[in-house]
Amino acid sequence: MIKFQNVTKTYNFHTTVLDNVSFTIKKGEFVSIVGKSGAGKTTLIKLLLGIEKPTSGEIFFDNNNVGEMTSGQLQKLRRRIGVAYQDYKLLPKKTVYENISYVMAVKGKSDQEIEKEVTQILDITGLLGKEENFPEELSGGEQQRLAVARAIACQPEVIVADEPTGNLDPYNSYEIIYILQKLNKMGKTIILASHDKDITNKLGKRVITLEDGAVIRDEEKGRFMI
Repeated sequence: MIKFQNVTKTYNFHTTVLDNVSFTIKKGEFVSIVGKSGAGKTTLIKLLLGIEKPTSGEIFFDNNNVGEMTSGQLQKLRRRIGVAYQDYKLLPKKTVYENISYVMAVKGKSDQEIEKEVTQILDITGLLGKEENFPEELSGGEQQRLAVARAIACQPEVIVADEPTGNLDPYNSYEIIYILQKLNKMGKTIILASHDKDITNKLGKRVITLEDGAVIRDEEKGRFMI
């Protein structure tokens, strides 16, 4: 489904962030991409979304070259990939319900469809009863759950979680991972970018390890070892 083929990303002609990175992610996989801060995880996500282009190498999504996509094709691609960020990126003046429904309204869904689907998403993410709350009225864990809820609002095939537990305590961290596991069981492909050793080791899923921009380890049931 996703393929990075000999991808290198260099800034200012001398700072190499990703160095000849190659891997394939199959539909329905749960993959952790781990490494220390600055290892290249966020850059990898930007390349997958077509926000940036590789200096060399190619990235494919369903056999389509992301680097050759037009702006219209990239918009369609990004609807197939939901991203939950560490800093949440919520709309502060909109309620929990509005944060989720806004994404659906932009896609052109009817009010009836939106109401039904938002309720389902709130149930999946454990936010039922918080519909009328604003982001500032939520705990950090609830805000991260809302970020996940927004990421799945358009029913993407792939969910990318970029350091979703970075600002959370252990209890809330495991709540977020539980939601991602639940979504994976529903058939979603999950890409978890993390430097959380405990979370990664307890998952028992595939782990791709980045160090200084290079893949140094790719194991089916991997552990965080740097």
